[in-house]
Amino acid sequence: MPAPPRPVTDAIRAFAGDCTVETDDRIHRGRVLVLVKPDRTVLVHDADGYQPVAWLTRADAVTVESDGPGFGLTAHLDDRTLRVTADRIRRSVYPVTEAGVPVGTSPDSGGPLVRTGGAVVDVVDDTRYPLVAGASVVDGTCPDCGLPRMRVDRGATFEVCIDRDCEPLDDAVRERFDRAWTCPDCGDDLRIIRRRGRLLAGCDAYPDCETAFTVPAGVVVDDCPCGLPVFETATGRRCLDGTCDRRSE
Repeated sequence: MPAPPRPVTDAIRAFAGDCTVETDDRIHRGRVLVLVKPDRTVLVHDADGYQPVAWLTRADAVTVESDGPGFGLTAHLDDRTLRVTADRIRRSVYPVTEAGVPVGTSPDSGGPLVRTGGAVVDVVDDTRYPLVAGASVVDGTCPDCGLPRMRVDRGATFEVCIDRDCEPLDDAVRERFDRAWTCPDCGDDLRIIRRRGRLLAGCDAYPDCETAFTVPAGVVVDDCPCGLPVFETATGRRCLDGTCDRRSE
């Protein structure tokens, strides 16, 4: 399920000119480039080296004032201040997005899709497709919508569309494991459900029996002496019941 695009305010503002740059402990003067990033980080670059001559990371506030041809920029963070002034300035605004690993082309916008953090993002319109934990994007596209597919371990290995509205992972897990296991407390079936954002194997007798287990990111490889399945996960083998210590009996 794609997340709504973020407001188009993600832009780097650039100011270039003969500037006076004042911090709490020093003053610089020269022809510099001032960058204001979307997170309110301010960087002042000159012609020497890669490190800025002045900066303020994630300022609490950045104010830009213009008075005729004059220019002033003030950034505050706690008790620190960065001030840039100039008689004349050149300014530009450059829309930016997150940068990530290319994983395909958007069938809607025609723009590149990149994986960054826990999502696949359309670079053109910033539509975001959140990925489930532990998912990997695989080659090939969904035959229904043209988006990439992801591989996910949830009891078994599933390949589904990254758009959860197109091909829900929950449905695939439910088809494979719904009623496959028995509640250890009351003997009723365990149903595959989603509750409070978590995929669970929950007792069918709910609310009379409130037993429920989070389905871990792994594949079923064995049966536990307690009667529940054992999963192979990235951190080792574990019972569906994360508190069970009988899996090696």
